[in-house]
Amino acid sequence: MELELEPLTLPSDQERPIVMAGPCSAETEEQVMTTAKQLAAKGCHMFRAGVWKPRTKPGGFEGCGEQALPWLKAAKEETGMLIATEVATPEHVELCLKYGVDILWVGARTSANPFAVQALADSLKGIDIPVFVKNPVNPDLELWIGALQRINQAGIKRLGAIHRGFSSYDKKIYRNLPMWQIPIELHRRIPALPIVCDPSHIGGRRDLIAPLCQQAMDLGFDGLIVESHCTPDTAWSDALQQVTPDVLDYILNLLVIRDEHTTTEGIRQLRSQIDDLDNQLMELLAKRLRVCREIGQYKKEHNMTVLQSNRYNEILEKRGAQGVLCGLSAESVAHIFEEIHEESVRQQLEIVNQK
Repeated sequence: MELELEPLTLPSDQERPIVMAGPCSAETEEQVMTTAKQLAAKGCHMFRAGVWKPRTKPGGFEGCGEQALPWLKAAKEETGMLIATEVATPEHVELCLKYGVDILWVGARTSANPFAVQALADSLKGIDIPVFVKNPVNPDLELWIGALQRINQAGIKRLGAIHRGFSSYDKKIYRNLPMWQIPIELHRRIPALPIVCDPSHIGGRRDLIAPLCQQAMDLGFDGLIVESHCTPDTAWSDALQQVTPDVLDYILNLLVIRDEHTTTEGIRQLRSQIDDLDNQLMELLAKRLRVCREIGQYKKEHNMTVLQSNRYNEILEKRGAQGVLCGLSAESVAHIFEEIHEESVRQQLEIVNQK
């Protein structure tokens, strides 16, 4: 099903992408107003703040709820910025509309639950308001698209997506793994859908926000949603990933915004070379799989198991080391050969099970 979308026109400067900025949580009226004024002075047009905060475990700060909505409204009246917050229940939607919230977003935990998304969609019927949908906590593109479809079917045509990364048990550099290929595929499938990046939740550390912002721009994202707090070290939630308005302004001023529409003869020639190399890769892959099928026939004739774990580990180790010498990451090479091995095993199983 295709989405019925209307242009999502949001305020931005010519030198900057669309930016929604503000604290992770609206903590006090003073904190909201101070942060909003500082951001407005730096040229920000949209103020974001969490009012209801779903926490992983009970006992943490879960937001001030309805009490915080008049603070956001006052910030809007004082600075002229649009205000945005996360909603997770129909009651949240009703209260946001009551206090004049301009932009809503659906959080990652909510977008992972079709029942919750449908309840939100039902509450939004007949309402014309921009809605952004964050990716689910798990890397499931179809679940993300399904959430967008449910909101769209409710009549919300000013729709956008937020890429905030994906939860992982094996955490490395990032709080949430970027897995850029998923929002890239979302853009390929729904090119008219605006996608903004949430570097705060991807990085989990303020020193990662600048490079993540630039990477999002390099990949053609439409904007950013960044957590900014007047005194981030004292924040009641997610203190480590928030930056001051001054630091955010510095990050935004350093961004290089590239012209994605400019295509020169030089890049056409390089893309032609890529196409030729891809054709060669496909031919080599086909040859490799033909040999794998011959091995499968040998295993069948000699009553051998298809999966040979030692050989598989040997391939991953050798090719990973070879990839590093060639300027590639061992992790990327391993992923490529895992996919190739999976296809090889599939084809050998077909041969072994033939009667």
